[in-house]
Amino acid sequence: MNGATLVAIAACIGNFLQGWDNATIAGAIVYIKKDLNLDSSVEGLVVAMSLIGATAITTCSGPISDWLGRRPMLIISSCLYFISGLVMLWSPNVYILCLARLLDGFGIGLAVTLVPLYISEIAPSDIRGQLNTLPQFTGSGGMFLSYCMVFTMSLSASPSWRLMLGVLSIPSLLYFALTVFYLPESPRWLVSKGRMLEAKQVLQSLRGMGDVSGELALLVEGLGLGGETSIEEYVIGPGDDDDLAHDNQAQDKFRLYGPEQGLSWVAKPATGRQSSLALLASRQGSMVNQNVPLMDPLVTLFGSVHEKFPESGGSMRSMIFPNFGSMFSTADPHPKHDHWDDEESLHGEGEDYRSEAGGGGGADSEDELHSPLISRQPTNVEKDSNLGGVRRHSSLFQGQGETVGSTGIGGGWQLAWQWSGKEGEGGGRKKEGFKRVYLHQEGGAPGSRRGSLLSIHGSEPVGDYIQAAALVSQPALYSKELMDQQHPVGPAMVHPSETAGKGPVWAALLDPGVKSALLVGMGIQILQQAGVEVLLSNLGISSESASFLISAFTTLLMLPCIAIAMRLMDISGRRTLLLATIPVLIVSLIILVISELINLSSVIHAVISTTCVIVYFCCFVAAYGPIPNILCAEIFPTRVRGLCIAICALVFWVGDIIVTYTLPVMLSSIGLGGAFGIYAVVCAVSWVFVFLKVPETKGMPLEVITEFFAVGARQAAAAKNE
Repeated sequence: MNGATLVAIAACIGNFLQGWDNATIAGAIVYIKKDLNLDSSVEGLVVAMSLIGATAITTCSGPISDWLGRRPMLIISSCLYFISGLVMLWSPNVYILCLARLLDGFGIGLAVTLVPLYISEIAPSDIRGQLNTLPQFTGSGGMFLSYCMVFTMSLSASPSWRLMLGVLSIPSLLYFALTVFYLPESPRWLVSKGRMLEAKQVLQSLRGMGDVSGELALLVEGLGLGGETSIEEYVIGPGDDDDLAHDNQAQDKFRLYGPEQGLSWVAKPATGRQSSLALLASRQGSMVNQNVPLMDPLVTLFGSVHEKFPESGGSMRSMIFPNFGSMFSTADPHPKHDHWDDEESLHGEGEDYRSEAGGGGGADSEDELHSPLISRQPTNVEKDSNLGGVRRHSSLFQGQGETVGSTGIGGGWQLAWQWSGKEGEGGGRKKEGFKRVYLHQEGGAPGSRRGSLLSIHGSEPVGDYIQAAALVSQPALYSKELMDQQHPVGPAMVHPSETAGKGPVWAALLDPGVKSALLVGMGIQILQQAGVEVLLSNLGISSESASFLISAFTTLLMLPCIAIAMRLMDISGRRTLLLATIPVLIVSLIILVISELINLSSVIHAVISTTCVIVYFCCFVAAYGPIPNILCAEIFPTRVRGLCIAICALVFWVGDIIVTYTLPVMLSSIGLGGAFGIYAVVCAVSWVFVFLKVPETKGMPLEVITEFFAVGARQAAAAKNE
């Protein structure tokens, strides 16, 4: 994981610059006001210009990043940081300074919006939360170093505010160099544009391994949006033709194919037992069998999955599916053909697929999808003879504890496809069926269910099986139009770029799963704006230099709290951290209210206020600071992820503006104690919102998360209609 970690750290320099700028302007404005003779309104405008710029750029950052890519937008962000720093260093008057602050806000808006998105798309699912806490850590680190710089410069006889602000250009040069020469493009964005070879190369670099076919196939499936998804229960084992021939219930069985050549296993619907996951997905299970009224069924649905996870979080080694790992290892570990390779490897058996789904030859051929499942499925005759060359006689267990290969997609999930033929009405031409399946083992410890597909019906055990919950839907690239041709060869597929480009992106916001995710994302972003500015105003340190020093010390205390949160983000989970830390925020605010209502000595009041502020900030940056951005980067489909994150970020910035400009009015009308009380109520509301509406997403692949949102939204809508 070193590749993904280093890339995430490099991307987070944008957040470091944001933290640096926030602290620098807080110190420099004291000297700007004196030097330029500013009144309070212009002073507020100078500070707010970056906020205005961030809000403005956020409105278009998402759609543009979906068009141009994530990396070019980060390069633009670094350029804006650099240019704004130079202009602030020059700034002959307040007008030029405001223009520089506006450009700085553009850079901040791009970094804050797109860095969490970028990290989510390049990070493995089992450490995604940890890596996406890095922006909070680096931002706080930038604030600490900046406060130290401002404090040091404030000790001089005539501190230069231009130099304070202009120093921003130095680290922005490093950010520019890394974005241009080191950061790769997001593999998910590359797949959405049909640039498969580039996506494969980026994944190989990020994962440090050559075979990334499983994850690459997952990224392709993430292009789907709006399909009907069902939750089913399967019993899965290796099986072979003899098993199918002698089993009188063989018609219930089907074969599942993995994303690598030579990967397949036999499955059949489980009978006599409904999984907890399938039960919760049913209308009756999701709406009736809940202990908490008003709780979103989606929260319960996600929770049922995480009950099966080990406490250490998701793992690329997939402790949930060691059985699958052993079975998958029967495939050739060094296949002769690279199924996602360029034009040269597409000659021969891939010709039929290129001619059918090609929509592209020549220069475009390197982008064609090519795997044993979707490049050339066998004809009906070939299926009867050898199932397209897929290996048959494989043992499910070749050794306990053997790890999963590239077919694991994270968090104990596996990706497979079902390809079957069914007789049409009146004995006519066979109607082909093609489904995509996400599998997750049900029940207790791995390997606890050893038996056979046949032994379920009372026959002698001949092999091994496991029971798994399955998210079943239509593949993202499946084309019904191509299947209607007279002689389709296997499941006819379209090019990824064609699927991603169908229909207006804004129309995709009407999908029930996307609307449900938007509600969660916007809700948690607006409720995050609780009491940060008013707490800073309560410190009340008179000396300017002492104020800078106290701010630096407070920021320094945040860093170990964020480090602890990074460790817990993929273990305890996002939802658990929020539910545990928000009550601490509420208690801190209530204590501050009480301290304002009763008469205390100045020393005691200062101690209580400072302690509550530090506790509040340490808990805030450990959970409520980073988690809204983490969640918003996880819950939206690839096709609309940039757009939806921009909408959520816009809600955040608008909320920030509202809180910033209503604070003086609140202080003058209801006082500091009243403001604390209002923010305590907002925190209480946010806890209720998280408890009822925000699901746990730790360790789950992004594509599986979006599938669950789609399932939950449709089931909830169906229940309401009844």
